[in-house]
Amino acid sequence: MSVKVAENHAMGTKELRKEFCETLIAMAEEDNRVVVLDADLMNAAGTKPFRAAFPERTFDCGVQEANMIGVAAGLSSRGFIPFTHTFGPFAARRACDQIFMSCAYAKQNVKVIGSDPGITAALNGGTHMPFEDMGIMSTIPEMTVVEPCDVVSVNKVIRLAKETFGTWYIRLHRKPAPTVYEAETDFVVGKANLLKDGTDVTIIAMGYMVAEALKAAETLAAEGINARVLDMWCMKPLDEEAVLAAAKETGAIVTAENHNIKNGLGSAVASCLALNCPTPVEMVGVQDEFGEVGPVNYLAERFKLTADEIVAKTKKVLARK
Repeated sequence: MSVKVAENHAMGTKELRKEFCETLIAMAEEDNRVVVLDADLMNAAGTKPFRAAFPERTFDCGVQEANMIGVAAGLSSRGFIPFTHTFGPFAARRACDQIFMSCAYAKQNVKVIGSDPGITAALNGGTHMPFEDMGIMSTIPEMTVVEPCDVVSVNKVIRLAKETFGTWYIRLHRKPAPTVYEAETDFVVGKANLLKDGTDVTIIAMGYMVAEALKAAETLAAEGINARVLDMWCMKPLDEEAVLAAAKETGAIVTAENHNIKNGLGSAVASCLALNCPTPVEMVGVQDEFGEVGPVNYLAERFKLTADEIVAKTKKVLARK
């Protein structure tokens, strides 16, 4: 789906968690079914202003993530629209069974926010660094699994989640991020966003790696390689139509994710292609490793989550084309 892309992809000044909270407040003003639950991380999530505005619709469940999900499921069963938050590893690993049984299996309307995706956990270290959360959540039937990449997409995706019944996992980077979208952009569940068209190769990215993919496309263009760039912000349901069109029209694919390539975006894309249109694929992502402590820039180099690595993998896949 072609969308309105910002001309300047410089780092934004607004924290994504601030946009998250402001969007929640705006939705709560419009709809008294919107409620917020947290596992003792409201400061980290930036949702204290929501609690100030709607104390009766805010529930801090303490460091009891599984219980929080159970409470959210109960609220959903009574007609509320709960948004829960904790760090990604605690949402996807510690509360997985409750999300599976009490939310998805029970067909509830719960929106699970997992923050600090991948290397953006930074100094919180390997214990708090989810490289597997999108994969875990994607294995749960009927889940919608998404990752916005900038302020505009956070606003649009949170609103879309509120308007779409079902259990969602929303991977949320809390800090500022490069600007990718114009404010008028529309998002549709299960549809990738075409950020740049191209004929030689397609780079399919999500989250943190979207901005890196756009940088890589610029570098490749200077070398005469015309790369298409897709933001697969909705990993499940995967936009198989866009993947297959990219395979047929460009003949080579590179995936880029701030996540383990095993059971992540790369695996999902490769599976789609293997079943429908075998195509050379290279994957940029975490190579089946645990996280570690460090600043984001260091970790990006350490795990090769960079535009340079996308360029290198693009040249490798083109040699296989």
